[in-house]
Formats: sequence, structure tokens, C-alpha cells
Amino acid sequence: MPIGTLKDARAEKKTVLLRLDLNSPIDPTTHHILDDKRFREHIPTIQALSGSRVVILTHQSRPGKKDFTTLEGHAERLEGLLQRKVGYVDDIFGHCARDAVRRMKTGDVLLLENVRFNAEENLNLKPEDAQKTHLVRMLSRMGDIFVNDAFGTAHRSQPTMVGLPMVMRSVAGLLMEKEVSTLGRVFENAPRPVCMVLGGTKVDDSLAVAEHMLAGGTADVVIVTGVVANVFFLAAGHRIGKGSYQLIQQLKYEREVEHARRLLDSYRDRIYFPESVAVNEGGKRVEYPLDAVPEDATIMDAGMDAIASLARKIRSCRTVVFNGPAGVFEDPNYATGTHELLRAASKAEFSIIGGGHTAAVAEKMGIERDFTHISTGGGACIEFLTGRKLPAVDALERSHALFG
Repeated sequence: MPIGTLKDARAEKKTVLLRLDLNSPIDPTTHHILDDKRFREHIPTIQALSGSRVVILTHQSRPGKKDFTTLEGHAERLEGLLQRKVGYVDDIFGHCARDAVRRMKTGDVLLLENVRFNAEENLNLKPEDAQKTHLVRMLSRMGDIFVNDAFGTAHRSQPTMVGLPMVMRSVAGLLMEKEVSTLGRVFENAPRPVCMVLGGTKVDDSLAVAEHMLAGGTADVVIVTGVVANVFFLAAGHRIGKGSYQLIQQLKYEREVEHARRLLDSYRDRIYFPESVAVNEGGKRVEYPLDAVPEDATIMDAGMDAIASLARKIRSCRTVVFNGPAGVFEDPNYATGTHELLRAASKAEFSIIGGGHTAAVAEKMGIERDFTHISTGGGACIEFLTGRKLPAVDALERSHALFG
């Protein structure tokens, strides 16, 4: 089903409720915003709505977290990036918020308070239930059209994400449209061979992506690194060292070993993992073949020969989707795998980074512009790649069917 886009919005001189994802790293003491990348990604959508009255809905963190805070600083940062006045009101749908919206003129931008200050926004609800919340009923009266640009939150079935599209005409913002169309291309007409590089610590999600991509014939090559690779090592009968196994126990991924074993049984000719690894011995990087890992070791990175071999495999593919680092990249001694595999991926004809830590590494390396697309939503991106319909995207499709 199609979703509406800004081209279909007919939003001129109307009041637009614009859902963004401005959730950013914040210093818990000073509340200073440490990285405004997500702000910058939304700027084109706000600029495209310059002929409307734009009322921004967004969140910062969640209840109980140290960075769960008011959005006054977000308004200031957004104002600096837009280079135009951004109003702010410490209210979501009360008298202050409603009065501020009524006073708006065409071209005005107003940021409402953190929507997660309202308890209902922290619930995961079906769209039919979300539309009945007091939050959705009150907000929907304050605008003419809803624009959802918050791809980073698209995997959350929360009232502002899935309830508003059920009660008012709704379309995707430019970022949401770009994310959905670009990631969708992986399944439809990506140049082959297609390679998935799955690393980091989110083993369950990575296995779900691998299974969907392999079973559907989407991926020709799946490379696993990081903790994901450790699970595959165990599934293949290799020892990974006491420290690595304790981490898998701590993350409660013991049951994922059997899932990895089933994938190896079915797709061994398409799954690749490092044949050598690097461990920390007395503060030094020491490398071992996979069949000779010391019993008390903790795997920190792939070995240099394995990195070279996997990089060659990546360079042989025309499409590369990269999600998760290859090792403890925060330590320069063990960042080689992540850096070299990213460099190889950046040369692909069609290349995607799935957000999160990997995106930050690519930006720090100065190669982010070499990638076709860097997703703004780690969790949303990986759920999209498992083949599941994202709740917010499904809601936009349903809204398009309801309201055109």
C-alpha cells in the first residue's frame, strides 16, 4: 500500500502537526545537546513546510532516564540550525499550547513540550486504541494535517505515531519517505550481489535479519562480526574464551546459538565469519586462529587476515548493508575490523549503514558521504530489514486509504 508524501499534502496556509525524532545524546548534568545530527536530518522537511504553520511534536528519552528532560534547549538548537525563529511552549495540549497554536501565522514554527511527559505516549497500543487516547483526541484538534518524519521512532506503536494517522489526513515527511524508499530498494531492485554485514551486540535482531534476507533470497552474502559472530562461532563448535562466553550469558543470548546453528545448517555457503580473532593479552593485541582461542580470552576484534578476507568479499558485492561494529571499536587497538570493513562497504555501488554506533564511526572516519544512505533509526532500520511492517509506516498507509 502507498503512503502519502509532502507532494500530496496540500499543506499551504494550514496548521501542520509535524512529528519529528529529535531524541539526542544529552549531558545529564548540564542538559546540553551533545550531537544534533537528528536535528539536521529533519531540516529539509521543516523548510519544505515554510508556507504552513508548523507545530512540532517530538520526544527526548523516556521516563526514568537521566536525559528525560524538557525541550527548551531543543527549540534553541533547532532555531540556530533553521536560522529562523522557533517558538517553544512547555505544554503539550493544554491552554498554553492551544493558545500558542491559535496565535501562529503562516511560516511560524512552534515546538511543543516533550510528548513523553504525557503518560499515554509511553504506551504501545494498536492504532484503533491509540486513536482513542486523550492525547490523540486533543492534539488532532490543534492541526489540519499530520506529517510524520520520525523514522527513528517508526518501530514504536505509540499514540502520536499510530493514533494521529487514524483520525486526520497524514503523510510522510521527506526523511521518512527517503528512509522507506531507500531501505525498500534493498528488497526490490538492489544491484547484485547483495551483502549484509551484521555485527555489534544485538544478536537476536541480527539473526532475524539474516534469516529473512537468506530465506527470501535477498542476500547473496551474510557476514557476521562482533558478538553476533561469537554466537556463530559457538554454533559452529568453536571455543570463544571465558570472557566472550560470559558476555553472551550476560546479554542472555545462549538460546540464540541454536538459531545460528539452524542458519548455518541451511545457508552455510552464504554465511561468512572471521577465521581469526584478536584478544587482549596484557594490554596488547594478540591474534589467534579461530580454532586456537585461549580458554580465558575475550574476543575484541577480528584478526588481520580475517579482516582482509572479509573486506575482499564485501568489495565483490555491488550492494552492502552494514549494521553493527566488528569489535570493541572504542579502543583504537581493536577498531581495525570496523574501520576496514566500513571502508570496503563505502566503495559499493549501493551502500547503506543501519544507523547507531556504525554511523557515528563512519562520520568520525570522514567517509559518511561515500555511503548511499545512512539510516537515522537503528532500531527502526533493523526491524524494517527483518521484513516486519513498521507500525508508523503501516499507520501512514492506512491513513492514505482513509483520507487520500
